[in-house]
Amino acid sequence: MADSVVDELVKKTFRELSESPKPQQHSRVWKSSNGYIFLVPWANANLLRTLVVRFTDSLPKSHYRFKNQIDDAARSVIANIEEGFARPTTSEYLTFLGFSQGSLKEVKGDVQRARQDGLLRSVLGSSAAGLGIDLKDWHEKLKASVISKPSGGTGIKGDYRKLEEFRREDNNNHSLQIPIKSFKFLYPSFKFLYPPVDSLKVQDLTYEIFIELVNKTDWHLRKLVESLENKLARDKKYYQIEQTRIRSKIRGD
Repeated sequence: MADSVVDELVKKTFRELSESPKPQQHSRVWKSSNGYIFLVPWANANLLRTLVVRFTDSLPKSHYRFKNQIDDAARSVIANIEEGFARPTTSEYLTFLGFSQGSLKEVKGDVQRARQDGLLRSVLGSSAAGLGIDLKDWHEKLKASVISKPSGGTGIKGDYRKLEEFRREDNNNHSLQIPIKSFKFLYPSFKFLYPPVDSLKVQDLTYEIFIELVNKTDWHLRKLVESLENKLARDKKYYQIEQTRIRSKIRGD
């Protein structure tokens, strides 16, 4: 009887605590919902999608279904990382990262089928580095494109500006890149931020390069998921300790 009374008091205490106003009621805290730009899997996924679009743009119209499918899957990898990051709880974040992992698996399967169907060539030993693409450098350029620069020339973490899309126009026989302000990331424009990607030709793209990017993105996603799962475990343990402490206090131990 006494134990049931104590349990009821503990539940009441936790209920009151959860209903009381608190400065932060979410299990995740971030200075900006755009903080995902600091995540390596997000940067790798952007490069993957840029190369996927470059590849599918060269396909004949008869492959429109395949083109739409792999383009959508590559976009979904990025979109779910972004949406998941903005979710208020770690559990929701993990759910969206799971969606991202599923879409990445879909991209991998499509790349494998493209090779089997003769749409994508295979060159043993080919890699992103062989094309002059450094993934760390790419990530830095990507971050620099959305982090505003003060007069001193150094970026401020969490201070974001609009990404600019570029279009080429001929003006007096000169090719220009004219910025177009946008409230959202426009992925095809990323190629103008990084010359090695801008100069890529579809003939440079191989099965091995796509698989390399898919595998590296997958590895970083799995490490991110692992760290978030560990956080959930720590939160659960803390909750159990707090529950025990409150129970002991009510009992007068």
